[in-house]
Amino acid sequence: MKRWDELPERLKNEAVLPYYDILSKKGASRIVKRIFDIIAALILTVIASPFMLIIAIWIKLDSKGKVFFRQRRVTTYGRVFGIYKFRTMVSDAEKLGTQVTVNNDSRVTRAGHFLRKCRLDELPQLFNVLKGDMSFVGTRPEVERYVDRYSDEMMATLLMPAGITSLASIKFKDEEKLLSGAEDADEVYINDVLPQKMKYNLEYLRKFNFFYDIKLMFMTFFAVLK
Repeated sequence: MKRWDELPERLKNEAVLPYYDILSKKGASRIVKRIFDIIAALILTVIASPFMLIIAIWIKLDSKGKVFFRQRRVTTYGRVFGIYKFRTMVSDAEKLGTQVTVNNDSRVTRAGHFLRKCRLDELPQLFNVLKGDMSFVGTRPEVERYVDRYSDEMMATLLMPAGITSLASIKFKDEEKLLSGAEDADEVYINDVLPQKMKYNLEYLRKFNFFYDIKLMFMTFFAVLK
């Protein structure tokens, strides 16, 4: 971890300090976490490659547009990176609606409905893990406009790499339904959904250790099956 005085100014506040103290004492778990991420991501990339090829062909046949969707998200210390996903919406979907997806969103393609339900659209994030932008477990990376609305305490989630899954992801796996029917889905997400998700994300920081990560990965697997 960076020294406290090296952190970006927004992270250097009294609400973040207790989480910084907790994580700074868990250097061994953070090292093991990164080694596991690299090894597991390499293995899964090799295993998943044939399936990703099939998904890529399906997306091209299903609708016009690129196979992959790349979006600016925020990870450790507020660094912006490009997250990779399989495209599940029509081209230029962000210009046609909100940053978040609601239930029965008309922008989602036929292939996209299945990929999102099974979370297969997130397979390309294995490349983000290998690059060090993400980890298997951690706070789901948000777009910059949402991070700009973080409270001081929420900023603590940027002490760790963004994750493919998290306790909040499991608890809010039906997030799209919660936003369905909202007049302004973005504002509902920022004011109602995000604060609830952040309670779980901050709890993760307090409990963080490598074996807790493994537990959350198994919980995610069974949640997707269910």
